[in-house]
Amino acid sequence: MFPLSDMNGASPSFRPSGAYCTLAELIRLRYGAMDLKLARQKKTFSQLTGPHQTKFRGRGIDFEEVRGYQAGDDIRTIDWRVTARSGRPHTKLFREERERPVLLLIDQSLPMFFGSTTCFKSVMAAHCAALLAWAALQQNDRVGGLVFGSNEHAEIRPQRSPRNVLQLLNSINRFNHLLNRKSRNSDHGLSKAIEELRRIARPGSNIFIISDFYQFNGDGERHLHQLSRHNDISAVLVHDPLEQNLPLSGRYSITNGEQRAILDTGDRELRRQYQQGFLARNESLKNLLGPMGIPLLTISTEESPLHYFRNLLGGARR
Repeated sequence: MFPLSDMNGASPSFRPSGAYCTLAELIRLRYGAMDLKLARQKKTFSQLTGPHQTKFRGRGIDFEEVRGYQAGDDIRTIDWRVTARSGRPHTKLFREERERPVLLLIDQSLPMFFGSTTCFKSVMAAHCAALLAWAALQQNDRVGGLVFGSNEHAEIRPQRSPRNVLQLLNSINRFNHLLNRKSRNSDHGLSKAIEELRRIARPGSNIFIISDFYQFNGDGERHLHQLSRHNDISAVLVHDPLEQNLPLSGRYSITNGEQRAILDTGDRELRRQYQQGFLARNESLKNLLGPMGIPLLTISTEESPLHYFRNLLGGARR
C-alpha cells in the first residue's frame, strides 16, 4: 500500500517493492503522473543521444483536400498530378493532428523476473509503463500498447479513454503475475515483440520500449530501425544493482534452479571485469540506438520511478 502522501501523488519517494506488482498500485500512479509533461520529452531526451539527434516530430498533419492554388501558398504543397490533369495549379491542404498515439512496449518475460534489493525488474517496468500511460492520457493523447511475456503477448489498440489505460494496466498486471521461475523462456521475446509492434504502430506514434534488452537481437534491430523511420521511440532500460556490481566480498551459493555453484566475489579482477561488462553492454546499446535517434534512459530497481520521470519531464518537486 501507498503511504497517504503518495496516494495523491505528493511524494515522489515511493519505490515499488517485491516480486509482483498490484493493479491497485498501477492505478494509483495516475495521481503522480499529473506532474509529468510529455511535451518536454523532445527537449530532455535529445540530450541523451550523444552526437545524434532525436527524431521527435511533435504533432503530425493529415491530408484534408485539394483546392486551387492561391497567391502565398507554399509551392512545396502543389499537387502536381491534379495540376497536370486540370491545367491549373492546385495545392494540398492539411489538417493538424491534435494528438498522436502513445504506444508502450512492456517486457514481462523471464529475464525481467529478477531483483536483488527493492523490487524485480518486471515490477519496475510495470510502474514505469503506468506512469507514462497516465501522463499521455492527461495530455489528451490516445494510449495503447503491447505487453509480452516469454511466449505470448497482448495488444491494446490506442484510444483516448481511462478505460483503455485500465485495460493496458490490467494486461501488465496479468502478465506480471504469470511470471515464476518455472516459466519457459524464449530467445526472441523482445525482438518478436518489436516485430509485432510494427504491425500496430501508426506513423507518427510516440513509442516507449521498457525492457532490460537482454533478448534484443539482429531481427529486433532491423524492425526497430524500420519503426524509427516514421515514429518517435524512447528506450527505457531497466536494470538491477546486482547486474552492475557483484555483492560484497564473500563466497555465495548460486543456482539457476537446476544447478548450484559457489561464487567467490573477493577477486578484485573478477569484480572489475563484471562491472566493465555491464558498462560495455550499456554503451553498446546506446551506440546502436543513437544513429536511429533513439534516446536510452536507464533506471535501476532501487530508484523511485516517479522521482526519476519527474526529473526528466519537468514535474513539480516538493
